[in-house]
Amino acid sequence: MKTPTYAIGLPSLCLTLLAGCASAPPSPAPTLIISGCPAVVPCTLPATSPHSNGDQLTDQDRVEAAWADCASQVDMVYQHQQARP
Repeated sequence: MKTPTYAIGLPSLCLTLLAGCASAPPSPAPTLIISGCPAVVPCTLPATSPHSNGDQLTDQDRVEAAWADCASQVDMVYQHQQARP
């Protein structure tokens, strides 16, 4: 008795599909290419309404942190401009 051709194809198809179930190393992360100037956002200072000396000290810390964030943005833009020929 002759074996039908579709009977031979089914096992080979199943084996081909099972090969996709093997574990493989993850694909490498894409390399990011940055062109252009860094994004700059306006500097903002948080609103304050201290009711006690402790609140005033906390608000001072927040304002100083906001100024430091703003200064780091200015430094970032300056360094980017200096790096360009």
